[in-house]
Amino acid sequence: MSSPASSPAARHNTAQHYGSVAKGFHWLTALLMLAVFPLGYFANDLAHHIQSADFDGAQATLNRAALLFSLHKTLGLALFLTALLRILWALSQPKPVALHPERQAETVLAEVVHWLLYGALVAAPLTGWIHHAATTGFAPIWWPFGQSLPFVPKSEAVAAVFGGLHWLFVWTLAVALGLHIAGALKHEVIDRDATLRRMLPGRAPEVTAQTETPHGALPFLVALAIWGLVLAGGGAFGLYAPHSHASADTTAAHGDDHTHEVATDAAPAEALPAGGWVVEDGTLAIAIVQMGSEVRGQFDQWQASIAFEEPNAPGPAGTVTVSVAIPSLMLGSVTDQAMGPDYFDSASYPTAEFRAEIEKLAEGYIAEGTLRIRDQEVPLRLPFTLDLNGDTATMSGSAEVNRLDFNIGQGVQDEGSLAYAVTITVDLTARRAP
Repeated sequence: MSSPASSPAARHNTAQHYGSVAKGFHWLTALLMLAVFPLGYFANDLAHHIQSADFDGAQATLNRAALLFSLHKTLGLALFLTALLRILWALSQPKPVALHPERQAETVLAEVVHWLLYGALVAAPLTGWIHHAATTGFAPIWWPFGQSLPFVPKSEAVAAVFGGLHWLFVWTLAVALGLHIAGALKHEVIDRDATLRRMLPGRAPEVTAQTETPHGALPFLVALAIWGLVLAGGGAFGLYAPHSHASADTTAAHGDDHTHEVATDAAPAEALPAGGWVVEDGTLAIAIVQMGSEVRGQFDQWQASIAFEEPNAPGPAGTVTVSVAIPSLMLGSVTDQAMGPDYFDSASYPTAEFRAEIEKLAEGYIAEGTLRIRDQEVPLRLPFTLDLNGDTATMSGSAEVNRLDFNIGQGVQDEGSLAYAVTITVDLTARRAP
């Protein structure tokens, strides 16, 4: 025979009591918030330390920050799903009446706080999830959903908007939670009624039946007005604007669409080598796996000097020299880290260079030469495809290098933290110089 607490009726709300399902959702939500808030605080504190001039580049600190962020994000998603289920369950259940319906202002305020809590419990983790999907960086979410979301592009503008919204909603959740806890303590300590006790696990205390006092849409409208003020305040303080990771002396310009500009060779046409080509558009990108998640980035500033003549048979076809402005690399949330002394050290080595001979193969082409990054010069073979259409050429190629060959990230010898292999891809469209 089932006990009263486990009977089907006990799982549902009544006009006087909360059921066991509502109580379970309530305390699971509370536990998740108690975990997510400190994890986020300590993760951000470590992130600020890593970005400061005092950071010594210790890999243990980086790993700890990644662990805290991954825990924060993963439990945040658990909070998001729990909140959705809790709200759906609450909508299907009767709401226990207020124990003091005669205190109308207090009852309305409690309902306003509940609306703020419900909204923030969904909005805070959801905006954090979208921010994670829009940016490129470390600390993956430990869920089987992957690190991207449908219809969410990798974009600094999108990441900035949802990062600002996440910050606002987290603080709104914190304030609403504080008010909710203060109200519960007031009922327990001052009023000495059963408001808190009827949400505790176990058998609910006896509650004298009360007539429910409906307040219509007023609490919802008040909460909606507060949300409007919060969002407007965020816009007024510029919380939704993208923040560049590049140093102040970087001359790369970023448009609103965040396309990557190519600084092509500015020499006059007569100074170009025979068979010279001028790059009109293109991207130079890198990809590396960090903490199990692929991180992609692009260089905003690079220029190429190309001399090419299509041979009738496989053999030499020209030369290419590519100069890359290292500080123009945009690598999402880890851009500042990548510019540091243990990685690209852009302050000491602001330019990378690739010099190669172009050769036509039986199938495709190859640029074979050397790549210099920092103070290291390493042989590199870049196979590529080429589509010639009159005076226009479209090229696409990729190659893989070992970061340790260039003394990049020497302090990170664990491939589980940061892979050795870095994939370089280049796509460009060029026109033959007059």
